[in-house]
Amino acid sequence: MSIKSNLISVPLCLLAATGVAHAVENGAPITPIGVFTFGAGMMPPPSDLPAVALRYENYESSDLRDNSGNEASNKSKIKVDSLSVALIKTTDIDLFGGKYGFAAVIPTLNMSNDLFVRSAGINLTGKTQEIGDITITPVIVGWTPSPGLFTNASLQLQFPTGGYNKDRIINAGSNHSTVSPTFAFTYITPGGYEISSSIQVNFHDENTATKYTSGNEYQHEFAVGKHIGSWTVGLGGYHYQQITPDTGAGTRSGTTANSADPANLSRVTALGPVVNFFELGSGMPMVSALLYREFNAVNRAQGTKFAINAAWTF
Repeated sequence: MSIKSNLISVPLCLLAATGVAHAVENGAPITPIGVFTFGAGMMPPPSDLPAVALRYENYESSDLRDNSGNEASNKSKIKVDSLSVALIKTTDIDLFGGKYGFAAVIPTLNMSNDLFVRSAGINLTGKTQEIGDITITPVIVGWTPSPGLFTNASLQLQFPTGGYNKDRIINAGSNHSTVSPTFAFTYITPGGYEISSSIQVNFHDENTATKYTSGNEYQHEFAVGKHIGSWTVGLGGYHYQQITPDTGAGTRSGTTANSADPANLSRVTALGPVVNFFELGSGMPMVSALLYREFNAVNRAQGTKFAINAAWTF
């Protein structure tokens, strides 16, 4: 069994109002991003009890970008601290030639945003500490097509359980549901080199409080590195791209629902070091950490992300 077999990734919720219009509602990715690194294609081994993971993340940004990728006229200082707990269960049930599993993630967020709206000449401040949107993954199927190659496919459902008020400038919840099909793989060479990746597409419901529907999103996460004893070290990152325009009240082409905005799609890329530690048979948890810097942002904030995970199997 590979030392990475106990890997579990824990999504967390990150939503922050940024003052950039027409680039998904509130200008930030709606689903968690920067979650899957080494071992993205792996699932925990089948067991009687689910695997458990905890994830802490800090995200900070004071760099808001406009539709051309230049510094925006509005200014925003965002800080998000989050703690998420995840449960994932792999069963002995065969499905489509692989092993069936399911998962759930519950995030708690402590968030703040200081926003200066230049056109109005006003400063706005928002803070919240609440449960975020819960993610349920009713179907995960994992395969091992060949030695060293691990793959899985899943369907994630994010529900509007997080705290939300349309009059606030920052919210822990999105006030709408999201469906996200995901595919991930991990390949480890006989020499211990690894490449892992996860691809996800997000489809959003309407926010009933604002009559706004955010455009679909593409998320591609990756990590490349080397296994050295119990350690894996390397480079990770992600690319986020909004792939369809928003619709509804407040979009560029109209103020009624179903009016499509033809431009102003958001995007961002991130890179940084990733390190994992797991000693097989020690009884210690698998621990991983990352530090990413975002760049190439359009119609959203770009900042710095630090995260640390701990995962246990029983």
